[in-house]
Amino acid sequence: QVQLVESGGGLVQPGGSLRLSCAASGFTFSMYHMSWYRQAPGKERELVATKTSAGGTNYADSVKGRFTISRDNARNTVYLQMNSLKPEDTAVYYCNALLRGSSSYGYWGQGTQVTVSS
Repeated sequence: QVQLVESGGGLVQPGGSLRLSCAASGFTFSMYHMSWYRQAPGKERELVATKTSAGGTNYADSVKGRFTISRDNARNTVYLQMNSLKPEDTAVYYCNALLRGSSSYGYWGQGTQVTVSS
């Protein structure tokens, strides 16, 4: 059974930090590109960051220099370190696994809420 389980969300003040985790099971983790997406109320889901199966990274312009994505293939886990958080980072954050070589075959987690507010 495939599972992507996110954790680490919560309420944080502007300028603060959070570290999200996504634990994967039920598939060959190393063969998948791992990404974090987010969706704010009333907005479309957007790509935040990707860590490819080969180790490459990609970030949305809005988070460059503040967020860092990493993966531990031995633990089947992907992380998102979020620093200098802003109110506009408030959203539900989703973990995504995309099979390398595919444009659509993959899995989603259930999401974790991140709220940045004073």
